[in-house]
Amino acid sequence: MQALLSVAAGGPETLELTTLPDPTPGRGEILVGVKASGVNFPDTLMIRDLYQIKPPRPFAPGGEIAGEVLTLGEGVEGFEVGDRVLALTGHGGFATHLAIKARDAIKFPDTMPFDEAACFIFTYGTSYHALKDRAALQPGETLLVLGAAGGVGSAAIELGKAMGARVIAAVSTPDKAEFCRSIGADETILYPKGPDKDAQKAFSKDIKALAGAEGVDVIYDAVGGAYAEPALRSIAWKGRYLVVGFPAGIPSVPLNLALLKGCQIVGVFWGASVFREPDAHAENLSELFGLYAEDKVKPRITARFPLSEGAAAIELLSQRSVLGKVVVTLDEP
Repeated sequence: MQALLSVAAGGPETLELTTLPDPTPGRGEILVGVKASGVNFPDTLMIRDLYQIKPPRPFAPGGEIAGEVLTLGEGVEGFEVGDRVLALTGHGGFATHLAIKARDAIKFPDTMPFDEAACFIFTYGTSYHALKDRAALQPGETLLVLGAAGGVGSAAIELGKAMGARVIAAVSTPDKAEFCRSIGADETILYPKGPDKDAQKAFSKDIKALAGAEGVDVIYDAVGGAYAEPALRSIAWKGRYLVVGFPAGIPSVPLNLALLKGCQIVGVFWGASVFREPDAHAENLSELFGLYAEDKVKPRITARFPLSEGAAAIELLSQRSVLGKVVVTLDEP
């Protein structure tokens, strides 16, 4: 097998393509021939030792895979060789072969290509949990998405529209705004990079101009940093502010805004919810596959890299210029 390994803490340049013996699945495991691995923001942090999960080295990044079952370990039931499966693996996905626990594998329909399957659960799972479980988004409400052109942001746009909301997409460049409109956003707003106080006030004013006098019902914040406070100032009475991620830094916001707005500031830790609330997670997955079958959601893959160029895939995501999703594709095992 081949794997792109993190051998030392650092950027993508520290990854090494390595040939290793094929793994053997243990009891309760299956061996997957990986066809595609989604690239997600945690990958950019994990190789630098900046993520809350720090696998022992050497390890392969890639926490989301899709492929075919090659071998069944002892005691595995419910799977057959040749089954198409996807899984959240945490890491290890940048490899041609990966042994995983059978309970973590999810069969997916033949109508879903491997590359789309490898980009499905992390982004749509996160955004659906946020909008459905944490915000209880209702038809007719207004949803503001910060960082709307990225993986979870673009998923939030599609899901928001599928749930009947009016969606405002906030992004940093005109090409990102065009991309968001192409996947269903009703309105778009451009915000500057590293806004000062005046730019923050202008951003909040722009949001209010589009949202109307009542403000935004739900804010999906996958950016953080200096964008959080101006967004929160635009929230409606009893609005819900979803804390999703912090690529622009962990924000500090005046909590008196929550009092004045009567709003909720709600944490979204989807990874923990998967383990703490497995029944709700299974229900959400079933509903997401249904939305995919109805063509209401579809991973927007805008960049594909072979395994040998997986470092470039992580570097591209690190630059925060990606539209939609990036995927690493693997040769036939």
